[in-house]
Amino acid sequence: MKSPFPGMDPYLEHHWEDVHARLILYACDQLEDQLPGNLIARVEERVVLEVQDVACQCPVYPDVKILEKAGRRSVVSGARGRSGVMEPLVSRYRPEPATETFINILDPTNRYRVVTVIEILSLANKLPGDGQRQYRQKQQELYIAQVSLVEIDLLRKGKRVFCVPEAELPWSTYQACVRRGWDAEQVEVYSMSLRKPLPTIKIPLRKKEDDIFLDLRVVLDQVYRKGRYGTTINYQRPPQPPLKTEDAKWAKALLRKARRR
Repeated sequence: MKSPFPGMDPYLEHHWEDVHARLILYACDQLEDQLPGNLIARVEERVVLEVQDVACQCPVYPDVKILEKAGRRSVVSGARGRSGVMEPLVSRYRPEPATETFINILDPTNRYRVVTVIEILSLANKLPGDGQRQYRQKQQELYIAQVSLVEIDLLRKGKRVFCVPEAELPWSTYQACVRRGWDAEQVEVYSMSLRKPLPTIKIPLRKKEDDIFLDLRVVLDQVYRKGRYGTTINYQRPPQPPLKTEDAKWAKALLRKARRR
């Protein structure tokens, strides 16, 4: 089963943790099949404190339990003299960090030197907080180390945080950016529309080697099919975040046509 959308399905953003994990795994498999014998692709992970909303600066993923201590009541004396106030049980919690995955292309013959990093951005990267600060630091470290960086943004929510300022890039609903480690002053930008199929992106290896390719459309189709999203997504409701007016009209007409098939 395929998504009714020709490109990125905006309804998948609501399921981003699962979608992101599948995108990384299936993309890694696709790249591994194209690598020369002396390079390998590995899924790596980092731990960040993720922010759920721009207005909320608190870390997410806590397990918060509200407990009632049975049989304990206290009478408060003093100016107000309220009685029957339940004594609270005070506890502390530590927020659980989120684990983010990305792809490293490594040279095992050279102490596992990192050749290329492929990042599919998540909200932890795009919203203010520790995750975004850590990601900005990583961009700088890769620049200094002359490691190629491929950044793919398939989320509409949050601020785009590519290795070049957003103001210097043409606007598009979705986007990818490639910075080659040996020529970091130049970037290759892939603009992606909601209405068109996702592109195939060139993935740089070492300077004198040919690029390999990441077919985003094939990977996303695999995510949709294996995640069985066609059986769980309610296309009767608008996606979150909402689409812009013209895209919303186009999506509504597309879904009506798909239902008639």
